[in-house]
Amino acid sequence: MNTVAVEQYLLGLQDRICRAIEAADGSATFREDAWTRAEGGGGRTRILRDGAVFEQAGIGFSRVSGTSLPASATAHRPELAGRPWQAMGVSLVFHPRNPYVPTTHLNVRLFSTTDDQPLWWFGGGFDLTPFYPELDDTRHWHQVAHDLSAPFGPEVYPEYKAWCDRYFFLKHRQETRGVGGLFFDDLHRWPFEQCFAYQRAVGDGFLDAYLPIVAKRRDTPYGERQRQFQLYRRGRYVEFNLVFDRGTLFGLQSGGRTESILMSMPPLVRWEYGFQPEPDSEEAQLAAFLTPRDWLAET
Repeated sequence: MNTVAVEQYLLGLQDRICRAIEAADGSATFREDAWTRAEGGGGRTRILRDGAVFEQAGIGFSRVSGTSLPASATAHRPELAGRPWQAMGVSLVFHPRNPYVPTTHLNVRLFSTTDDQPLWWFGGGFDLTPFYPELDDTRHWHQVAHDLSAPFGPEVYPEYKAWCDRYFFLKHRQETRGVGGLFFDDLHRWPFEQCFAYQRAVGDGFLDAYLPIVAKRRDTPYGERQRQFQLYRRGRYVEFNLVFDRGTLFGLQSGGRTESILMSMPPLVRWEYGFQPEPDSEEAQLAAFLTPRDWLAET
């Protein structure tokens, strides 16, 4: 189990994505906060604000450790209770300025115990949250997810695509957060090096999936109606991250850095009681579009 190689990859991934996003934005640059955690470990959080394309883009690397896990982790894995552990990963959420450019999220991580008989697994994935339906964008996103998964077996993409649809679901709203992508956890189905290779495939595939959509939609004209709808739909993002997201809960319960954990929150958001879009409007089409389906079979 070569955790040094995983850490080096994750640090390099953060650097590569930052350079690519700065180039795509063309205006703003990332500011870095390096931090340490009293119980063990630390990280570096990078935030880009008020860019030409991205209203806020946050990407963080962390490697943290401890002597025992919080209840949120051991409730589903009781065999981990009382065991020393470490976790490392890269997580990002990008909130574009233009409502026609989707919000996106990526996470790739490794968890392991650090005792004489270590348990380990990888987790992560990426997902896309559009505010306005664009079938071509969604098909491209899922085609990249399919293609990067294909070398690992024909069952991998449909399994992790379905898991993503289930995970990013707001139960209290009975709606998905977006159009999905990939989500996996407890990945130890293959030897360590092959699991690490899949994590790298997901991390390396993210820019191939996202940047063409940014380039295609960044200059789409929009007005105040579209902007207000974007802010309203961002509220769903906040609701999911604060109510259901396991990474947010783990980070807060394990004594992580709050500012870094909550960097996924959008800089501006609004809620409106009982909002109903105008019939047959672009906004009204979103609910039907977000229904999970086989995007690669859509025409």
